[in-house]
Amino acid sequence: MTSSETTSNHATPPSRYRELSVAGAPRQLGRQIGDAAGDLIREFVNIALDRVNITMKVSRASAYAVATASIAYAERYSPDSIEELRGMAEATGLTLEDIMLLQVRNQLKPDAAGGCTSFSLAGPGLFGRSGEGAIVAQNWDNDPELDRFTLAITRHPTGKPAFTTLTQAGLIAYIGFNDAGIGLCLNSLPAPSRPLGVPHYFTVREMFEASSLAEVVHAVERAERAIPANIMLATPQGPADLEVTIDAVHVLSDPRCVTHTNHCRHPALAAINSQFPELIQSHSRQARIDQLLATESVSLETIQSILRDHEGWPRSICRHACDDPGTGFWRTVFSVILDPTARCMHVTRGTPCDRNYEQYSLLPA
Repeated sequence: MTSSETTSNHATPPSRYRELSVAGAPRQLGRQIGDAAGDLIREFVNIALDRVNITMKVSRASAYAVATASIAYAERYSPDSIEELRGMAEATGLTLEDIMLLQVRNQLKPDAAGGCTSFSLAGPGLFGRSGEGAIVAQNWDNDPELDRFTLAITRHPTGKPAFTTLTQAGLIAYIGFNDAGIGLCLNSLPAPSRPLGVPHYFTVREMFEASSLAEVVHAVERAERAIPANIMLATPQGPADLEVTIDAVHVLSDPRCVTHTNHCRHPALAAINSQFPELIQSHSRQARIDQLLATESVSLETIQSILRDHEGWPRSICRHACDDPGTGFWRTVFSVILDPTARCMHVTRGTPCDRNYEQYSLLPA
C-alpha cells in the first residue's frame, strides 16, 4: 500500500486530495483502506446521517434498517465487494452496518437532488493524440462538507482490472476510470425508486471490472436496483450514457459526444420528467452544455473552460450557492476530467472557476 498527501499552510486551501494505492484480495483491500483512511471513514459515518437530514428527516433507526437490509442484496450481487467492506470495518473498528450506511445514503432520500453536468467526448485529435479514445467529464455538484472526506484511491484487485476513483472515504466505488478503457461519472436522475435493492455504488464497482460498453450495461442490468441514476461513460466503443431506472437500462450513444444534466433524455423515459420537479435548471444547463460542445475543438484547455462556464449563475454549469430552498448550499465540490486512455484524471478541488486542474494518475500497486 502506498499513500501520499499534499500539505499546505493554514492560509491556502489544499489543492489536491489525499491519494492511496491498495492491492490484494477483497478483504485485504478493505483493511488497507481502513488502516490508511480510518480517521476519515469514522468521521464520515458519524456525520453522514446529519448531512442527509439537512434536506429531509430520517431517524437513525430507519436509516440503519435500510443499511442492514441492503447487505443481503449487495452480497448476492457482489460478494467480493461485501468482503472488502468487512475488511474496512475490521480495520476501522466500525460495524459492517456502519459502513453500509455510507453506501445507502441516496436510498434514504425520496427524490434525487443535485445539479451535476456531465459529458463524454471522442474523435480524431482528442487532446492532441493521434490514436483513438474517449474522455468523460463532470462538475460534481453536492454538499461542500463532503470535500474533506474525498480521496483519490487506486485499487489493484487480485485478478481484476486496476482502477482509480475520486470518492468519499468508505464508499465501495465512485467516479473514476479503470485500466481497461472504462471511465465513468455519476448524475442524479429523477425517477421512481424503492426502499431496498442493490445499493447504487455496488453496481458502479462492478462496472470497473468491465472492459466494454456491453459488459458495463450487463453489470447494471443484473442488479436488483433500489434507485435511478445516470452514468456518463467513456468506453473503448466511444461515448455513451446510461439512464438507469429500477426497471431498465436505456443507452444513449454517439460517435463524438454525449451530454447529460438531470432529466431523462431517452424517448422511452420522456414521460417521467413531468412527474418530478426539475433539478436546478437542468434543461437550461443541458442547452448550454450542448451549445458549448458544438465545436471541433477537443483540447484539454477547452474542456476546462467549458466546465468553468457561469451562464445562468449561480445555477450554472459551474455551480455556486444559491437561494434554492432545498439544496441552495450545494456547489461544485470538484470538477473532474477522466482520460482512461492515458490512465489519468484532471481534478479541481473546489469550483473550477477559481482553482487549477491538477493531474492524478493510476498509481502503482
